[in-house]
Amino acid sequence: MFARRQFLRTASAAIVAAPSMTHAQKFPSARVTLVVPFPAGAATDIGARIYAEALSAMWGQPVVVDNKGGGNGIPAAEIVARSKPDGLTIFATSAMTQIVNPAIYDKLPYDPIESFEAITRLGTSPFVLLVDRNSPINSAAELTAKLRAEPGKHNYGAGALPARVASELYKMAAEVEAVYVGYKSNPQAIPDVQSGLLTFMMIDTVNAKLAIERGALKGLLVTDTNRYPPLPDVPTAAEAGLPDVLLTTWTGLYVPRGTPREIVDRINADIRAAAVRPDVLARLESIGTVPKLMSPDEFAAFTRSEKERWSKIIERANIKVE
Repeated sequence: MFARRQFLRTASAAIVAAPSMTHAQKFPSARVTLVVPFPAGAATDIGARIYAEALSAMWGQPVVVDNKGGGNGIPAAEIVARSKPDGLTIFATSAMTQIVNPAIYDKLPYDPIESFEAITRLGTSPFVLLVDRNSPINSAAELTAKLRAEPGKHNYGAGALPARVASELYKMAAEVEAVYVGYKSNPQAIPDVQSGLLTFMMIDTVNAKLAIERGALKGLLVTDTNRYPPLPDVPTAAEAGLPDVLLTTWTGLYVPRGTPREIVDRINADIRAAAVRPDVLARLESIGTVPKLMSPDEFAAFTRSEKERWSKIIERANIKVE
């Protein structure tokens, strides 16, 4: 009798588990779209394309990147949040949509926590404080001294709000003044730094590395506790005399709320497998990105903690929607 009851329990458990196994085994059954809330060429877009190519080969299905820039990423986030929760629409995004937007907008058509299932953080990236390559300013201390000596006479630029938050953090820590000039993307501000219209800018390490390597700008500090391997000559915030200028942006993957956990776990596992491939690592390293992956649960908790941390900086800097 015991053996029969045990068999029935085992059989019942197998029946209950069968749908979960089916979800994972059938995924993906069609084309997968990575929705990127930024224009082509942005840091998040470049990384998404590297992973999309790797996943396409692994899954035997096309994985395409769909750039839906504009509106600070809000339209793209809404599209993903309202998509069918089958894993075929993945949100490849950053702190912009999940952390910054909730801190500056009173109302959003999506909730960064409740509208999505977290898959994994892809990587983190500090910001780089930059000036024109030919500028006589060669250190953060020299920039700070100039801004203090000429308050209100200098501009800084940012295309993405996270870069603006990083710039405002520098201003608060250095106790300096500078006028914000907005751009559609971070790279669009670089020519104006070179021309002198902007005295400085903060930018993600991916675009900073590209700008430094082509001789357009020079780095004065990275907003991290350690030097960033792809930019070994740029001092840390502490080395530059500004130990409180610590802020790291990040990229990650989400799917619509209600996506089966086994699909979430499958995508997470396959991203992990892709991230250790030598060819993928080499391409990520070439753009200054270091994989720092998380489990779905770790990434969900990380999203919540980052939301609280960034909100405090944004509130203190009084950054508003313009």
